[in-house]
Amino acid sequence: MSKTTKMVLLILIGVFVLMSLVPYAQKTNPKTDAKLSIKAPDDIMAIFKKSCYDCHSNQTRWPWYSSIFPLSWSISDHVKVGRARLNFDIWQTYSKEKQQKLKDEIFRKTGTIMPLVDYLWFHPDAKLTKEEIKKVRNWASDNKGYVQSEVR
Repeated sequence: MSKTTKMVLLILIGVFVLMSLVPYAQKTNPKTDAKLSIKAPDDIMAIFKKSCYDCHSNQTRWPWYSSIFPLSWSISDHVKVGRARLNFDIWQTYSKEKQQKLKDEIFRKTGTIMPLVDYLWFHPDAKLTKEEIKKVRNWASDNKGYVQSEVR
């Protein structure tokens, strides 16, 4: 390896380390009023807390690697976007119409694109079983039915 190649590698490593030290976004968990949180049966709440709450509530568990570039950027963005689209801790502030739209989204996305694949890389315990998907979809459809073919 030439001196130039070594120097370039050292510079790149230095830049990477420096970027890791620069905070990208504040990792916050805003206070919540329990009265505003979603109300669902205990088994559904357990599934939400296991697989959804890190991005869709104010109760995010910020792991050690959420401070390391480039993961810090990705994780912060996922939480920011997730909370903006659906926040279980402010569910009661949503209109009935919005709650229904969110339940429709939960029905469609649970077990297909949610939880996100890259989230599951670091949280394999968040992977939903077919039975959990069925329970959540049944809850989201207000117990009106469940289509087996929608579970992958």
